[in-house]
Amino acid sequence: MKTLAAVLVETGRPLELAELSLPVLKPGQVVVEVAYSGVCHTQLLECRGHRGEDRFLPHCLGHEGSGTVAEIGPGVTKVAVGDRVVLSWIKGRGADVPGTVYDWGGRRVNAGAITTFARFTIISENRLTTLDQDLPLTHAAALGCALPTGLGAVLNTARAEAGQSLVVFGSGGIGLAAIAAGAVAGCYPIVGVDLLPAKLELARRMGATHTVSAGPGAVDDVLAVCRGGADIAIEATGRPAVMQQALAAVRPQGGTAVVCGNAHHGESLVVDPRQLNQGKRLLGTWGGDSRPDRDYPRYARLMAAGRLDVSPLFSQSYALTAINAALDDLEGGRVAR
Repeated sequence: MKTLAAVLVETGRPLELAELSLPVLKPGQVVVEVAYSGVCHTQLLECRGHRGEDRFLPHCLGHEGSGTVAEIGPGVTKVAVGDRVVLSWIKGRGADVPGTVYDWGGRRVNAGAITTFARFTIISENRLTTLDQDLPLTHAAALGCALPTGLGAVLNTARAEAGQSLVVFGSGGIGLAAIAAGAVAGCYPIVGVDLLPAKLELARRMGATHTVSAGPGAVDDVLAVCRGGADIAIEATGRPAVMQQALAAVRPQGGTAVVCGNAHHGESLVVDPRQLNQGKRLLGTWGGDSRPDRDYPRYARLMAAGRLDVSPLFSQSYALTAINAALDDLEGGRVAR
């Protein structure tokens, strides 16, 4: 079997479209026909060379998507041919197969346990979660990364409760999902912070009750809404200066700041220890501490019930052949996901 895929050959250069040959499946691997793939800032950082030395070039990319199982390898029991599935970088139940190597006219192309910038792709069993038949594959693609990270940062990591105040720095896919999680949890007020007016409008559509323009004065503006400081702050920009703002924006004696964003390679976060002396908490999160087999069905039920409307996340769709345009638009802030 052959597949069209977008391959990173050299960092800092556009992805190349290639026709790859799929190898024989290893035990625990699955071939999925990809319906939709998300494009997020993690791939953007890889493509632009902002994650440090890339020892695996050339390689495939993409870590969230949706599709249909086309073939299963030996020992696979979690999914069957014809199943509709979420593809996610977050590990769930099943075999954990590190990756595979495709053939590109005699040239080796590496791939991890999950890649989604392709028509057909080989996925490790534990990166797949079966879908309810009623959930559109367009919406299901965001269950692979943006939704579990953003929702989970609020619901699992920060453990938000009704009536708590929430501020979210960054209104991309993860930040918008965090705002939606605040609405699901009954938080008030919910403050969205971003540089771009269009992103602030998306924040309002996802459930923000207030919006603030990003910049040096953003913390003061947040404190004007959340008197004494927010109960919870979510950072979803990957910028260390904004991580500092998130910690500064939460209240003493129990305020929680959660860092979701990926910083550029070599950047550091400097924390004023007096912020921690005040009893504030600074937390990291691994995919929103979501567990696919437990949480993805839960998130899908919220979507099916109308309590979680993710349509504002999908501002534009692209064919695989336009993958570089999708990356450029994401980098320029012209799309959310």
